[in-house]
Amino acid sequence: MPYITNKNSAEPTDIFYEDYGSGQPVILIHGWPLSHKAWEGQRWAIVEAGYRCIAYDRRGFGQSSAPWSSYDYSTLASDLRELIVQLDLKDCIICGFSMGGGEVVRYFTDHGDDRIAKAALISSIIPLVAQKDDNPDGVPQDDLNGIIDALQKDRVGFLKGFHRNFYNYDDLKGDRISEEQLHYDWSIASHASPRATIQCALAWAETDFRTELKNVKVPTLIVHGDADNIVPIATSAEQAKKGIPENEYHVIKEGPHGLNVTHRDELNKILLDFLKE
Repeated sequence: MPYITNKNSAEPTDIFYEDYGSGQPVILIHGWPLSHKAWEGQRWAIVEAGYRCIAYDRRGFGQSSAPWSSYDYSTLASDLRELIVQLDLKDCIICGFSMGGGEVVRYFTDHGDDRIAKAALISSIIPLVAQKDDNPDGVPQDDLNGIIDALQKDRVGFLKGFHRNFYNYDDLKGDRISEEQLHYDWSIASHASPRATIQCALAWAETDFRTELKNVKVPTLIVHGDADNIVPIATSAEQAKKGIPENEYHVIKEGPHGLNVTHRDELNKILLDFLKE
């Protein structure tokens, strides 16, 4: 199985990845609390369109190793950097879903864009999740505290309910989302490191990327659903489109957070059109 090792972090960490296709590399960064498997509906389309598609597991998730500490965004972005450098990738397109949008933006802050051609933010947390006086549309702190508390008390129980809201299951079940998909996601999430699950939740809940948006200087795709119950569109995509200099913005009607599954065809068309531009 393919791994790269990030020896530059406080605890050397093995990062698992899958690498298919050829051509310009497209790197997929999954959301919380899943793994690279969450990109199943996009990977085939990217490879068949003639690109090299690389999807990896964030430290602590999937098949990557799980250190006790070092889940801040600069360390997570350093894992992405090591993947790019060790595979000697150039002219990359980096695509972050949900929490993965943080790695995308922090990558530009810490490492620049010498190997990056484009970026994409899908249902991304960027730039700020938490509600603040100057971010009134964010998630209230009591709700964020409730997530951490639930993870500490009954992580697997919390995750079962979380994915219903992730996909707006009660509204979209049927053709859009199956109960089996919920079970599949629960299985992936429940096998992640408990420590990593909580520490990464703190990272996406507490990190403010607003001052970093200007560092994203490559063409950037922003896609968000207008029915996202996990990351409100007003505090994320609407702000990202104002702060990232060169962007292409798409809103998917009735799209939940997990629109990569429920609105796969719509997302894939938008994404592939952007890759080809």
